[in-house]
Amino acid sequence: MLDPTQFADWQIAEKAEETMLPVKEVAQKLGVLDDELIPWGRKLARIDHQAVLKRLEGKQKGKYIDVTAITPTPLGEGKTTTTLGLVQGLGKLGERVSGAIRQPSGGPTFNIKGSAAGGGLAQCIPLTPFSMGLTGDIDKITNAHNLAMVALTARMQHERNYDDEQLAKRNLKRLDIDLQRVQMKWIIDFCAQALRNITIGKGGKMDGFEMESGFAISVSSELMAILAVAENLADLRRRIGKIVVAYSKSGQPITTAGLEVDGAMTAWMMDTLDPTLVQSLEGQPILVHAGPFANIAIGQSSVIADKIGTALSDYHVTESGFGADIGFEKFWNLKCRYSGLTPDAVVIVATIRALKMHGGGPEVKPGIKLDEAYTKENLGLLEKGCENLLAHIETVKKSGVNPVVCINSFYTDTPAEIKMVKEISEQAGAYAALSEHWLKGGEGAIELAEAVKTAANEPSNFRFLYELDMPLEQIIQKIAKEVYGADGVEFLPEAQEKLQQLSQDPDIATMGTCMVKTHLSLSHDPTIKGRPTGFTLPVRDILVYKGAGFVVPVAGDIKLMPGTGSDPGFRRIDVDVETGKVHGLF
Repeated sequence: MLDPTQFADWQIAEKAEETMLPVKEVAQKLGVLDDELIPWGRKLARIDHQAVLKRLEGKQKGKYIDVTAITPTPLGEGKTTTTLGLVQGLGKLGERVSGAIRQPSGGPTFNIKGSAAGGGLAQCIPLTPFSMGLTGDIDKITNAHNLAMVALTARMQHERNYDDEQLAKRNLKRLDIDLQRVQMKWIIDFCAQALRNITIGKGGKMDGFEMESGFAISVSSELMAILAVAENLADLRRRIGKIVVAYSKSGQPITTAGLEVDGAMTAWMMDTLDPTLVQSLEGQPILVHAGPFANIAIGQSSVIADKIGTALSDYHVTESGFGADIGFEKFWNLKCRYSGLTPDAVVIVATIRALKMHGGGPEVKPGIKLDEAYTKENLGLLEKGCENLLAHIETVKKSGVNPVVCINSFYTDTPAEIKMVKEISEQAGAYAALSEHWLKGGEGAIELAEAVKTAANEPSNFRFLYELDMPLEQIIQKIAKEVYGADGVEFLPEAQEKLQQLSQDPDIATMGTCMVKTHLSLSHDPTIKGRPTGFTLPVRDILVYKGAGFVVPVAGDIKLMPGTGSDPGFRRIDVDVETGKVHGLF
């Protein structure tokens, strides 16, 4: 392997791909049979989820490990890198292990965050196809979602242009769609702030229905959330038909089934139910499936991938987006409800850098050199910042599962700083381990892997934070107080109106609550670091994703379409025209 202090991630991946295992051999290591593997080019394959799960029905499950984090800096704290490192570390201990991660969105990949393939010597390969569309799931979701918008806008145009008799001749019934209550936007898988708010249908009456509209990023689509929680094709079909696209002027929901587009949308998405198989740098099987954002969606890889992984492996490691306040909370109270799986241990990724920021250190921004406060020993900043870590440990412990704090190592971390974080974690009732997986791969993650094995084999008492039949307002209050640390919740006028409407909807009693807030703070305000207290969480809106089965309270100002920064990653991505290899991915 190349030295990650001397070579970029894409260079390490390119070198490793020269000797990577054939995908059929990776599948055999996982226990997938030849007729359950669907080849996809030379380096990738899909797994026939239906065949595998049917064959393994009733099989004893392996240990189930979730990876989450403290509240991150804008640079991220290495959750995917740690997930890959832990898989490799467990592999070094001789365990039959697999991992599950989300498919990266083109928005972050070509912007500032990068492709989320891990990093250093804890990556998944092949990097280029992983980062650039993989086996096409996001494209299929984009097409299926936009087809619903085509159906809606075409119907609005026809209802304007034809009277009821003319509609009847076309086998259409007037839906009387309320222009002001269209719930969906178009989607595209880039960070395109110029498309957030647009006007469509300009021109004559044959050019569509003129209205205000806009774009969101593809991974925020309800269809991506549905893919994350769907059990099988029948479940996917049922959920797609329940998506609410708009409301009529009398307040009736206009669904994809009502627009008669749900069957065609399912046809677009049918193949997305089969996870894609890639591998770690050290040859362990990694399932890539679903890719919803965590601050604006459920933020998990799929239920299907985790069911396959736990059925085939002794240890299966899955990743939740962002910190335990949103990523793990949604894993705990949403994904585990849908899957029926419960975790045996939860890894909380922390860096000394991020803890110092939470202790009052200077602002951390992508593309700007770190202040020396982050590269020199400062136990005062670190101790204060550990209040954020303690909040996340307490959240995991409320689920009844054993937490393991992973100190994701940087070369500037000092022995005294590492010792302090370990002692504070252990005093709070967590296991703690230093991990050098970025620098050393699986060998550097052995301490972490051993701690996870110990935690996973200790007794646990998993329990949900809330029951689904609790009133929605109480569920939101409970999450805000017990997970975020808020004093209470303020429901702004639009949210109050939605609460009243939803109180009359019998479906709400069976739906989970998927909170939307910033990932950069335990509060709703991204500028407030550490462990905020004395704040009230403002809920400004409540969305309903009936297909996914979520009620979605929106706290703070969250945009479903991120913006591209002034120094995006695409400026450094290019192709070697002699070899056809892509350079510059990160």
